Amino acid sequence: MDFGFTTAAYVVAAVLFILSLGGLSGQESAKRAVWYGIAGMTLAVAATMIGPGQGLWLLSLILIAGGGGIGYMLATRVQMTQMPELVAAMHSMVGLAAVFVGLIAHIELNRVLAMDVDARGALDGFAALLAKKDAVEVSILRVELFLGIFIGAVTFTGSVIAYGKLAGKVNSAAHKLPGGHMLNATAAAVSVLCLVWYFNTGSVLPLLLMTLVALFIGYHLIMGIGGADMPVVVSMLNSYSGWAAAAIGFSLGNDLLIVVGALVGSSGAILSYIMCKAMNRSFISVILGGFGGTSGPQMAVEGEQIAIDADGVAAALEDADSIVIIPGYGMAVAQAQQSVSELTKRLRAKGKTVRFAIHPVAGRLPGHMNVLLAEARVPYDIVLEMDEINEDFPTTDVAIVIGSNDIVNPAAQDDPNSPIAGMPVLECWKAKQVFVSKRGQGTGYSGIENPLFFKENTRMFYGDAKKSLDELLTKIS
Repeated sequence: MDFGFTTAAYVVAAVLFILSLGGLSGQESAKRAVWYGIAGMTLAVAATMIGPGQGLWLLSLILIAGGGGIGYMLATRVQMTQMPELVAAMHSMVGLAAVFVGLIAHIELNRVLAMDVDARGALDGFAALLAKKDAVEVSILRVELFLGIFIGAVTFTGSVIAYGKLAGKVNSAAHKLPGGHMLNATAAAVSVLCLVWYFNTGSVLPLLLMTLVALFIGYHLIMGIGGADMPVVVSMLNSYSGWAAAAIGFSLGNDLLIVVGALVGSSGAILSYIMCKAMNRSFISVILGGFGGTSGPQMAVEGEQIAIDADGVAAALEDADSIVIIPGYGMAVAQAQQSVSELTKRLRAKGKTVRFAIHPVAGRLPGHMNVLLAEARVPYDIVLEMDEINEDFPTTDVAIVIGSNDIVNPAAQDDPNSPIAGMPVLECWKAKQVFVSKRGQGTGYSGIENPLFFKENTRMFYGDAKKSLDELLTKIS
């Protein structure tokens, strides 16, 4: 098949991927955007299979079928609450693939360089591409594959740890080995020395040493970031996986892989920046430690948590005119979004104003709450971001918090020694009444106490969110 056809197909696929990313920025266009992405990937795989360098058809088809089968099973079995850890797991696979492809590219490069110049003319595929490179291009290639392996290894172990924290298999608190930042700095310095070593010798030893060091960096970096920063971490790892793919695309001479990697890498980086800005944090401060460290003793929380039953909540809602619902990961765990949607319908049918307040880092993944509410068919126009609704809480009759903790914690404003000091939060305590749907009196994912639960206008609606809301629905006709 002519290379021109493959190039043209890659251009069309790249356009489809761009349309897909653009469409995902809005809930109304997201479904169409997913189909753009599917079409683009199908075209890209087909063009690669029948383009220059084609071969190993049987093995390729077996691997495609196997990957497709696993993907189908995951798509049908994974709950919406498990999407964040699934995304982290997918990132780890991209990173691992980058490591393997980089190592194989190194092996193939050394094989080609060891051949006689005349013998290289009979090569095809990737080997033929390598055979045409001069000394300068070979040096550039070594830097490209070195970077691809480094970023891929960091992404792999970092994503595995992120998956463990999101899935509850690894403690969500920030943990660092003795030496902390110095260990990371030393590991980075060793990686730079390995780059110089590999650039000058082409030996596999510095490549393998760097891979081990990069695996450690990914592990130690993410272990040192606390639970409150995990949404940023997932977005950051998404960016890393994209840059790893782009670096390997340069190594393989694959234009589409470069474009797609750059799209994923840049979009992930932009999203990480937006989230950090929304949290009043710098990206560097998140990566180098995250929430979890304090500069002094935190303010003592006074008072007690006062419980309320479904009858009390129903009576307050009957009297209220303006209601704001704040969903969090607890809603996702309980799979209570359908009950929340039904409650919204019934309250709006009574002529009450009901809106949703979404914090940029609510849940475990950017947009997590928006997806759940869209799944439950909550109208898009009543789902508002933090900046759009925060100033309305003083005129709100009832605020209902469902499974949220850090994003409604007043300590972010009142306690300079709090681990989340300075983080913008939803100021729901300014509403006339606040009801918090929560399983128990625990501190939440990040382990930070919340003074909101002890305020005079707050009542705790204890229990599983779905069961509590279903009971509440029986009181509201």
